[in-house]
Amino acid sequence: MDKQVTFNAGYGESRKESLCSRCKGFMALCGKKVCPILIKSKTYLDLESLKSTNIAGSAPPAVFVGSFGYPKVIAGPLIPPVCGDTMHMDSEHWIGSSFDDILRYRFQLVRSKSVIDIHSASDPSGILEKVQEMVLSDRSVDTEASFEKKPDTRVAFSAREAPSGPSASLKDLTIVDNPSVPRKVDRVTSDTDYKAAPGVVELFESGVDQRQITRLFSVGLLGQKENRRLVPTGWSITAVDDIVGKGLADGVKYYPTIDQYMVFGAEALANNVRILLTPTTWMFEALELWHMSAPNYHVDADFEFYEGRKTYASNTAGAYYASRLPVLEYLDGIRRQAGAIAFLEVKNDWIPLGVWRFRELAREAMNSVPECFDTLDKAINSISSKIYTPMSPWLNASTLYRYLRQQKRLFDFF
Repeated sequence: MDKQVTFNAGYGESRKESLCSRCKGFMALCGKKVCPILIKSKTYLDLESLKSTNIAGSAPPAVFVGSFGYPKVIAGPLIPPVCGDTMHMDSEHWIGSSFDDILRYRFQLVRSKSVIDIHSASDPSGILEKVQEMVLSDRSVDTEASFEKKPDTRVAFSAREAPSGPSASLKDLTIVDNPSVPRKVDRVTSDTDYKAAPGVVELFESGVDQRQITRLFSVGLLGQKENRRLVPTGWSITAVDDIVGKGLADGVKYYPTIDQYMVFGAEALANNVRILLTPTTWMFEALELWHMSAPNYHVDADFEFYEGRKTYASNTAGAYYASRLPVLEYLDGIRRQAGAIAFLEVKNDWIPLGVWRFRELAREAMNSVPECFDTLDKAINSISSKIYTPMSPWLNASTLYRYLRQQKRLFDFF
């Protein structure tokens, strides 16, 4: 990329994603009603093809680039042993689906692994060249792969990326059909003088699915040729959220402010998102509370004022950028400016599905009919009635709430 991306997982993310690796599905450490390990086992019973060192199927087209060993990383396509339209397995448009459905989609994807130097993206060959060709497509791509050994049925969870299924070291990869490449994708990725950030924004504004943009970013198909690099998938997800969000914020800051407090909300997959818009200039805060922190509820918080952030939002990490983007999309759509506080609540029966859930839930929320109020207190009371934990930990952790309580607007004096 034009500048090295360092959206690595912080301590908070690592701590939250570690429960599954410790529990192994047997100790109920997280209190979930549904255990992903057990669902995984049921899914594998139907995948007789995993007993072979060869697999043929339609790739979504999905890819995984790890961060371990950086700058030499483990990367490769995710291929299911089924043919047809498999885009739903890597779409992130899963709000409304059940835990079982999402995990079944993800655990059917066999994660092929090759050790690849991140710098080889600028002049790819062999497997990486085929992976880049595959990722250009906006439709499923028929592929064949051979592995060194039979796939290992252990699965992987991440704080930012959706779960991935069995894995195997890749020996050879063949693309059977011609990928369907959108014209805009072809133009932007072929321009080796075009910087990555404006390329991401152009693709987003052209309606290219954000998941595909993340794939392109991750496999080093964006940016000036000499700067193209493989970027770990988790970092790419947050980088794209951040780049697009900053681009939208630059425009939103020129719009007039809203004239009332607005509350939006959506709930799914053991996550509850409430978003408060304030009649102020642009500012944003993400507040994240996990029920597992009870009884002394802990809220992670990051914020920015009008000028934006200068450092990484290390407390809420990927959730910050994922929830900020839909707010900016909404404001850009109505041609207005506002401040925003995102209340991100994670219940005990959560499953680590990735940070996409906050983005898609926030989008769902911003597409709902808002409640409108003339005072901050009334708006906060409304939010209090729609979350499942006491309001005091949230407000005590919020810098923007304290700021709003102290600041007076002109019409507050009349």
